[in-house]
Amino acid sequence: MYRFRALPVILVAVLLLSSCSLFKKKKGDSEVSSTTGWRYNDPDNGGFEVAVGADQKTGPGLVLIEGGVFRMGRVQQDVMFDWNNVPRTVTVSSFYMDETEVKNVDYREYLYWLRRVYQASPEVYRNHLPDTLVWRSPAGFNDPYVEYYFRHPSYNNYPVVGVSWVKASDYCLWRTDRVNEQILIDEGELNFDPNQLNENNFNTEAYLARLYDGAVNDKGLRPDLSGANTTRKTNFEDGILLPRYRLPTEAEWEFAAYALKGNTFEERVYERRIYPWDGHNVRNSSQKYRGEMMANFVRARGDYMGVAGSLNDNGAITVDVKSYWPNDYGLYCMAGNVNEWVLDVYRPLSSTDVDEFNPFRGNVYTDLKRDANGNVVQKDKLGRLFIDTVKPKDVAQRYNYRKGDYRNYKDGDQKSSLDQIDWSAQLEDKETSTRMYPQDAGAMDYNSLINDNARVYKGGSWKDRAYWLNPSSRRFLDQNESRDDLGFRCAMIRVGSPSGL
Repeated sequence: MYRFRALPVILVAVLLLSSCSLFKKKKGDSEVSSTTGWRYNDPDNGGFEVAVGADQKTGPGLVLIEGGVFRMGRVQQDVMFDWNNVPRTVTVSSFYMDETEVKNVDYREYLYWLRRVYQASPEVYRNHLPDTLVWRSPAGFNDPYVEYYFRHPSYNNYPVVGVSWVKASDYCLWRTDRVNEQILIDEGELNFDPNQLNENNFNTEAYLARLYDGAVNDKGLRPDLSGANTTRKTNFEDGILLPRYRLPTEAEWEFAAYALKGNTFEERVYERRIYPWDGHNVRNSSQKYRGEMMANFVRARGDYMGVAGSLNDNGAITVDVKSYWPNDYGLYCMAGNVNEWVLDVYRPLSSTDVDEFNPFRGNVYTDLKRDANGNVVQKDKLGRLFIDTVKPKDVAQRYNYRKGDYRNYKDGDQKSSLDQIDWSAQLEDKETSTRMYPQDAGAMDYNSLINDNARVYKGGSWKDRAYWLNPSSRRFLDQNESRDDLGFRCAMIRVGSPSGL
């Protein structure tokens, strides 16, 4: 009789323990919500999916640049008297950067893809060709480079030049899509599709918006835990796809070039650098390579490569992107070879007008274009989603928006607060991008060369003196212009832990 009375008690206890185990979060159990006690990725309680322990993978060609604080700005005499890079202390968050400059063979792969895919729009291919005429000089015989530099296989691993800031930015977008497409192929979610044409090509944002259906492998889709026996495509929350490739900001580029992580001890920088290497000299100081040039640049007037039999930098023009010695981040040619585009628009006083954390000048706030129901608008003829600029009327309702008129990268003025800006006048003013710093001089009114199309480039090149090898030096050029000594490399944000652990 005693045994029968104890049995219900034992059963109740077992049931209570088992039910508690469904909700109780064990120490270190990342599969259970610390808010509700419900298990993640469990179809029995609704199937809320969480990618536990996901960490960003390093994209092809990239190197992790661990961020930190550094003294950004001039470290040598301002011989140009520009006074456009006042030293200041800033912090740069961790990011990824290309180990080398983008090569000719890389850009030819890009052009091959454009011509193969956009057969109905051949102008896309033509508009993205590098301008090989940049090699022509009215008083020099450089014509052979016009024909051979970009196409000949001997120059495969040399940096691509003749590419404008706009073309470089488009290359970054294309690279994002190709890398993410390969990731989904490796995951079994997509099939190889060498026959994709025109707007029916893989685009990361279109895929996430469920506007791309080509080459999807139904057997490789993920199980949808919110419903029975259903599958779904990858979401960005799965942590599989990489963020966008882009041009580095000026602060990121300068931080990566100095690579001061090799000169630190217990949070102290014991030697500030003039170049991406130690010392004030442009020659290697190590015993094994003593006296050899550290970069490809002009040593003196008329001296681009040195004396035959003992070339000082082994390059008449550009050189292989993996020439010389990498800096302490493992980046090659952060001084010399070619100058490099960065993301920022040029302003002489950027040093006083930007944030101390991730300083940048050139924000344009955009969002995907949506219909009245909030659905993403269909793709354009290139397979990309339509982009819409954030409207001022929306800005006024967002109190966390930057309280300044930076939509056209303007310098601050008395109208730089939301309370004083006449939004209707701003919308009607169609010349704010081209008429910067207007000056009244009687009947004369002229424009500065500094406008919204002026972009910063840095690094020095094969045709520059050593002064421009300093990472703090800065120059600018119209974003649609190109040169024979100007290339680029890509960057990407580091999400999660700044040290990559």
